[in-house]
This record gives sequence, structure tokens and C-alpha cells, in this order.
Amino acid sequence: MKVIAVIPARYQASRFPGKLMQKLGSQTVIAHTYQNVLNTELFSEVIVATDSDAIQQEIESLGGKVFRSIKEHECGSDRIAESVLNTDADIVVNIQGDEPFLNEPSLSALLDVFKNDSNKEIDLASLMIPLVEQNEIQNPNNVKVIVDQNNFALYFSRSPIPFYRATNIPQLYHKHLGVYAFRKEALIHFSHSDMTPLEQAEKIECIRYLEQGKKMKMVLTDQAAIGIDTPEDLIKAQQFLNNKS
Repeated sequence: MKVIAVIPARYQASRFPGKLMQKLGSQTVIAHTYQNVLNTELFSEVIVATDSDAIQQEIESLGGKVFRSIKEHECGSDRIAESVLNTDADIVVNIQGDEPFLNEPSLSALLDVFKNDSNKEIDLASLMIPLVEQNEIQNPNNVKVIVDQNNFALYFSRSPIPFYRATNIPQLYHKHLGVYAFRKEALIHFSHSDMTPLEQAEKIECIRYLEQGKKMKMVLTDQAAIGIDTPEDLIKAQQFLNNKS
């Protein structure tokens, strides 16, 4: 089973333009993410897919491989699909450029989903972590996921889900991390399909897979999740990095 990692790295981001080229410690955010993924030694190849000269130069200065997007893309999955179209990969792992602290155990657990799926029934897998603080649960930048009893995704939302009508039972919320592992065929099929109604409403691309009837396994992790969507997130990431050193 050949596994490659692709890091979609778009320069313009609506909430924080140029965030991937912001400094985090002594390196840029995208350099941290790239080096972190490379250091896991889980992948046959690590590719950064970008539309940016600055990001391309940054990764190439580290000796990394860059795929320069030719087309305009609505979402990261489309950019990744373009970059792997002519590869012989079996599994493609999408690691967002703004997730600089993902660790080897979390990524390894994600890949185990496919190693244990002998009948090839699972189309994609992703990570989730518990959410406990009310401000984080209410924050629409945190995508929440609900799963069935076998941890297959049922739905994703920017709203707090589930809604606890009964207040005397323990409340459990999960945040979806922007990390996916795809069978290549599922990824290519996604890129050839149109945006679906619920995906369009929530602006969450993985909902399209569910609307298409794909099976998506969620893997619970205790990984420290600091996705950098806003300048405030960058401050949190810097504090986390300082505490690690």
C-alpha cells in the first residue's frame, strides 16, 4: 500500500491572508507543517500543493517537492486531486498547511484504518478530538462532528451538534481536525463532482462525501489541535511552541 502526503497550501485565506508565511518561532507556519509531516517517516512522498510563488520558494529552499496548481480550486480536496492524478498512490493523506503540530501517533492511527479494512469498504478517514470549553463548542470556526456507534461520520456542522435537549446527561462534543486520508479513487471521484446542498450551506467540504454515500471513519485522538485560522490562533500556536521548548 503506497501512502503519500499532500499539504494544500493556498496563500490567500479569507480569515487570515498569508497566514502560511507568518513566522512561528524561527520558521514559517508552512515550513513547520512540512517538516513535521516529513519527520513522521510515514509517507513514501510528501508534496506541497500550492498556487503561490512565495510558498513554492519556501518549500523548495527546504529541499521539498512542490506541485504547482494549474487550475482554480474551490477547496483543498480538489487541489490535492489535481496533484495526485498521475501518481500510483493507493492512499492520499491531506494535511492542512495550517496544522503545524500534528504528531506521528495520530497520523499512524489514521493509516491503520486502511490497513485493517481488508474489504476496502472505507472511502476516507479523518481525525477528531473532544471539545469541552463552551466558547470552543460555540465557535463556528470549529467544525463539529457526530458519529455512529462504530465511529463512522454521520454529519459535520459549524453549529454545536448534537443538541442536548435533556440537560441531565453528560454532554460530549467532538471537533473535526482538517486531516483526511483518502482512497485515491474516492478523492478523484470527489473532484469530478459538483458541490452538494449541505456542503454549500455549511461550507464544509467533507459533507459532500457523506451526501454522496461515502463511508468516512473518524479516529479519536488526544492530539493538541491548533489549526491557524486567525491571528489569535497564531498567538496560541506560538504559546504552545514556547511551552514545548
